[in-house]
Amino acid sequence: MNNKPEISQSESLSEVHGTVNTAGKTGWRKVFAFIGPAYLVSVGYMDPGNWATDIAGGSQFGYSLIWVLLMSNLIALLLQSLSARLGIVQGLDLAQASRKAYPKFVNYPLYLLAQIAIIACDLAEIIGMAIGLNLLFGLPLIWGISITVLDTFLLLFLMNKGMRMMEVFIVSMVFIVGISFLTEMFIVQPMIGEVLSGFKPSILSGNALYIAIGIIGATVMPHNLYLHSSLVQTRKIERSPKGIKDALKYNLIDTSIALNLAFFVNAAILILAATAFFKNGMFEVAEIQDAYKLLENIFGSVAPTLFAIALIAAGQSSTITGTLAGQIVMEGHLNLRIQPWIRRLITRLLAITPAFFTILYFGEGALGQLLVLSQVVLSLQLGFAIIPLIHFNSDRKKMKDYTIKTWVKILAWISAFIIVGLNVKLVWQEISGWINEAEGNTWWIYLIIFPLLLLVTFLLLYVFIVPFLKKTERIISIVPHGGALEIGNVENIHYQRIGIPVDFSSKDRNTIRHALIQGGKNATYYLIHVVETAGARFHGEEVLDLETQSDMANLQKYKLNLENMGYKAEVSIGYGTASKAIYNLVKDQDVQLLVMGAHGHKGLSDLIFGTTVNTVRHHVNIPILIIK
Repeated sequence: MNNKPEISQSESLSEVHGTVNTAGKTGWRKVFAFIGPAYLVSVGYMDPGNWATDIAGGSQFGYSLIWVLLMSNLIALLLQSLSARLGIVQGLDLAQASRKAYPKFVNYPLYLLAQIAIIACDLAEIIGMAIGLNLLFGLPLIWGISITVLDTFLLLFLMNKGMRMMEVFIVSMVFIVGISFLTEMFIVQPMIGEVLSGFKPSILSGNALYIAIGIIGATVMPHNLYLHSSLVQTRKIERSPKGIKDALKYNLIDTSIALNLAFFVNAAILILAATAFFKNGMFEVAEIQDAYKLLENIFGSVAPTLFAIALIAAGQSSTITGTLAGQIVMEGHLNLRIQPWIRRLITRLLAITPAFFTILYFGEGALGQLLVLSQVVLSLQLGFAIIPLIHFNSDRKKMKDYTIKTWVKILAWISAFIIVGLNVKLVWQEISGWINEAEGNTWWIYLIIFPLLLLVTFLLLYVFIVPFLKKTERIISIVPHGGALEIGNVENIHYQRIGIPVDFSSKDRNTIRHALIQGGKNATYYLIHVVETAGARFHGEEVLDLETQSDMANLQKYKLNLENMGYKAEVSIGYGTASKAIYNLVKDQDVQLLVMGAHGHKGLSDLIFGTTVNTVRHHVNIPILIIK
């Protein structure tokens, strides 16, 4: 029997896919080669949203919700291992698998829900970062929220440095958080017996249910299921039964260590809140800022400083993994690929908006409630990620010998029903509260809320029931570019009119040489240069500044040089924005081929300077030869 899955789709996170080699390693070196993906996932389990729910739970209910944390962690461990299994065996991330299994009318809302969850997660990280900066440096929250836009450039830098550099950064942040809370546990000195009593399950209702669901949403995060199924594919493994089994084993080790560390951090936050606040009669501490001040009053300056440092580290690392999840979700569900920094910026701006609105209209004190709400939103989206994940891992046709065992399947479905059931109970509880508070003015609930609930319920039932009834897979292209075509007969193409943008740098010689090779002495070469001075942008061709005159003289030198060599040349000069001017000149001169020199920038410089080539190639409808 052939256990090797067929992988023909576009690679998930193609920039770093299969870049970490695991071949030829044994023992601890083999383990370390696989360690990394789960740590990137684990930061989502200890982000500022977790802090808000853990602090609220600890201050209001003492140690009694620790069992919810433990249950959430066990469910997370199970589901993340299923996510890793999907990525390793099928070579698909969760979004790609959903696109193959469900029709478009299901994938679009699944994408929308996943994107809302990512924005909710991003919102928590923005608020957490801003609060941490405020606590350490006194920076106003609204300014702290604004500068989180700069995270976009950090992600760009880390992606350019490779997967291992990103993992080192994330693990460093996780280490800072872990050490900070380990130290704080020695400072607050909780009673071990009382802590252990919190592991006894209890019935949840009212505000305890709301906070418990927030804890579940903050722990079992839906975007992490998409993320993990993609990150495991950064490891280059042998596609054989032994290679796949080894990858499954080592990724389970990675997941177990990372998520248990995350459980320790979450439990430490809840225990810290219970010991410092609940035990001292402070039952309504839901704000991270209040927790910081009370820690300072009770334990001195060391504990709150460590608290703020860990908060910044958690927020900074979580925002990077949220961006990667956004890329996976968009490319998988929609088959749409855009620049990661653009998508990151859009997501960040969408997350900043409610934070700004909350501060401006409700004050800074409302941010804690917004944090808890963001985690409840995450929990409400969980069913739409968990149910497909279980179906895909149970599909023997695709998973073959790696299909999950019956007992694992039972545990997974029980976990899904617990989460969905708690969410249904919460939604019913919240809507009942709205009806009671509306005092008869309930038209908006019946006109807007109930139809939305019906649509969401239909979607959830569809993703749950249809895979049981319909086992045939949709035949679609996972690759954004389509399939290969028949090339047919190849004839020589003779370009008669060739455009050459020049900038009078050392690259011009190489660009012109390549252009001459394409057309020979039968073509006419149009030397193009764009004047981008402020005067040129405003006055256009009427400008006669020194730079324009100098550029025209240089163009004439190029023309004369080519004519002396026996080539036909013309000069064209444009004004203003380079890409727009080149496009207009190419159109006016009826150019058939454009030969351009690449800018050669990398990283941040590419973001700032390297826009002309990309912009031009998206506007013109002729071939472009780019010379480095």
